[in-house]
Amino acid sequence: MYYPIKIPKWFQKLFPAYLWRGATGQNKKQLYLTFDDGPIPQITPWVLDQLRAYKAKATFFCVGANVQKNKAIYQRILNEGHQVGNHTFNHVNGWKTKHQDYITNVTACREQVESKLFRPPYGRLKWQQAKELRKDYKIVMWEVLAGDFDASITGEQCWQNVCQSAKNGSIIVLHDSQKSWQHLSYVLPKLLEHYHRQGFTFEAITIEDES
Repeated sequence: MYYPIKIPKWFQKLFPAYLWRGATGQNKKQLYLTFDDGPIPQITPWVLDQLRAYKAKATFFCVGANVQKNKAIYQRILNEGHQVGNHTFNHVNGWKTKHQDYITNVTACREQVESKLFRPPYGRLKWQQAKELRKDYKIVMWEVLAGDFDASITGEQCWQNVCQSAKNGSIIVLHDSQKSWQHLSYVLPKLLEHYHRQGFTFEAITIEDES
């Protein structure tokens, strides 16, 4: 399975309307952890416990169907000061979905997730879909992809993907999903401890963020 671990700057510049990196303040070291596909029982609460131990904030791009089934977990995300974003209702692939069907699916998620942030599942979005969604949303991509969904790599390889690529302002993708649990449970504690020791803070994405 091929996927880019770090999105190069030249590629980010091809799509300047998308958010690839978070804001970086003067004399501050900041990372932006994002979690896709939840909320999921056991997994998302565990993530929240890990974040709380480091006073870390994150952004959860939630699947509407999962919010509908796990409202208490979703409410906990909000109560603990994290940001949320729309990740469609059924985790649909924009490249394989008709335009209006895709927009309808995003709208269905909006009934469950109140946010002006949107991340397309798989990062796949047609130009027409993006044009319409940008009227209502900030489209958030990422700079670093951990690969926690990839069963062909080890947890240590997944960690190396992050620690060799993330830098000040990086938006990092992890997944609070059953598929990613084995790698996520290994990587997240190491990530939080490693960057905390280096003086980084972990921030939630806001609609105003730009690198």
